[in-house]
Amino acid sequence: MKTIGYWIEAMRLRTLPVSVAGVLMAVGYNVADGSFKVTPALICLFFAILCQIASNFANEYYDYRAGRDRSGREGPRRGVTEGEISPAAMKMATFGILACAAILGLCLIHWGGWWLIAAGVAIGLGALAYSTGPYPLSTHCLGEVAVILFFGIVPVNLTYYVQSLTWSHSVFFGSIAIGLMGANVLIINNYRDIPDDRAVGKHTLATAWGPRAMRWLYTANALLAIAFTARAWYILPTPWLSVPCIYLIAVGFIVRAMKKRSGAALTPLLGATSVCMFLYATFFLLAHISGLAHEI
Repeated sequence: MKTIGYWIEAMRLRTLPVSVAGVLMAVGYNVADGSFKVTPALICLFFAILCQIASNFANEYYDYRAGRDRSGREGPRRGVTEGEISPAAMKMATFGILACAAILGLCLIHWGGWWLIAAGVAIGLGALAYSTGPYPLSTHCLGEVAVILFFGIVPVNLTYYVQSLTWSHSVFFGSIAIGLMGANVLIINNYRDIPDDRAVGKHTLATAWGPRAMRWLYTANALLAIAFTARAWYILPTPWLSVPCIYLIAVGFIVRAMKKRSGAALTPLLGATSVCMFLYATFFLLAHISGLAHEI
């Protein structure tokens, strides 16, 4: 049972709502324009979750191999570094889950066309490029950019496309918003890990800019996310406008807590940021479902 617990911890469950949120946001737009299809939406959901788990596993394996992790770090335990999971097993699990995601993704060809194979390859490479390759994104201050692209722009637009077979400016803006919210999850993670990352020479935006700048970036990302989705909320019934307002209030509390906390005490804020993102996308979807039901 302990071994199972180590693997569950390696999945980083606190962050999984990030991949779910992107799909939910896209489905909200599909519901709004009447293009929603259950099966491809569900495939996109499970594909996104599998890719994120694979990316988390790859991050743990390749950080261990490169010496970027150390025992007793402030963040969640790393099973490979602590000797609880063998490096070989983690590597096998990483590529095994990527293979499962690839098989699942092939099913989307039925709706979106053969060009999705190229998109899937790019997503798979992105899951690995975050932690490894000739230029690991996570160690060159590009982690947040990767999150905006692979947890916002790519999943939201592709999920929308395989259901509607079209692109939309509004959806693109929504994908940037979700990406910025996802980047805030990484900001909390790297903000907490500044001492550990500096100790092993890992270069993240947080180690380069410092805590104060990261708090400002977190706030700016949240404000921009609201700005990019403002029109989508504005056309909904007035009560739904409370959702972005509540989100900003929550952001205020989180940023204030960031200033007061350090080390492991910051980990709950990572979960809170992830949940806020998930709820934002969930209520966006519910708002459009509610509007559709009202019309019927």
